[in-house]
Amino acid sequence: MDRDHAEISVRRQCELLGVSRSGLYYEPLGEGEENLALMRLLDEQYTRAPFYGSRRMVAWLGTKGFEVNRKRVSRLMTVMGIEAVYPKPKLSLPGEGHKIYPYLLRGVGVDRVNQVWSTDITYIRMSQGFVYLVAVMDWFSRYVLSWRLSASLELDFCVEALQCALRRGRPEIFNTDQGSQFTSEKFTGELVAREIAVSMDGRGRCMDNIFIERLWRSLKYEEVYLKDYESVAEARAGIERYFRFYNQDRLHQSLQYRTPAAVWLARG
Repeated sequence: MDRDHAEISVRRQCELLGVSRSGLYYEPLGEGEENLALMRLLDEQYTRAPFYGSRRMVAWLGTKGFEVNRKRVSRLMTVMGIEAVYPKPKLSLPGEGHKIYPYLLRGVGVDRVNQVWSTDITYIRMSQGFVYLVAVMDWFSRYVLSWRLSASLELDFCVEALQCALRRGRPEIFNTDQGSQFTSEKFTGELVAREIAVSMDGRGRCMDNIFIERLWRSLKYEEVYLKDYESVAEARAGIERYFRFYNQDRLHQSLQYRTPAAVWLARG
């Protein structure tokens, strides 16, 4: 990154590198070593068992020798942007004044590229801190269209990922969860302006966005948990390599052992 480049702006350099501008100024987020260790464990257990809420996480951590109260676990799960995936009362709400759209995919057969795209955010651990990853995926081909990293759960990196994906094409339906980033007018406005139907998961229902949940599991087991990223640049490089492998080389049984790129490029 050259902040004084005479011809390429910082914004354009960030676009080319696939990183939010906030990532340029990243500093390790302020959690102590013990909390970071707990977050690593929570991330791994949540990937294995996304139906675990804070009560079960407290009990599970106890089996690992960590006596932690529920308040602390709940706070760390909030920082990580995770919650159990079963319906429950008094869930966190989307941003104030944000419109919630209905879930449009129940009973719908997805049988072609650009019929349905979806997006989600996940937590990416590093050796001394963490970042957040957002990705946009085509459901039928499983092709990862775009992604961005950010040091915080801000809106801009999600909008940047969406705008990048939309330069590749236009889906009929775009599905998200009800998080404040995706219910914001700035995000949904990009879709509405292009006459793309907006679909939103039911609260606490990971099955409504199952393909991208599977992507996160593959990424973490096949890349993130095998590494110990020392910096955002290292995390970005590792994730970029993995998504290139995932799109171009990783065979999917559900795609008749073709790659996402082969299916995506065959769209005509």
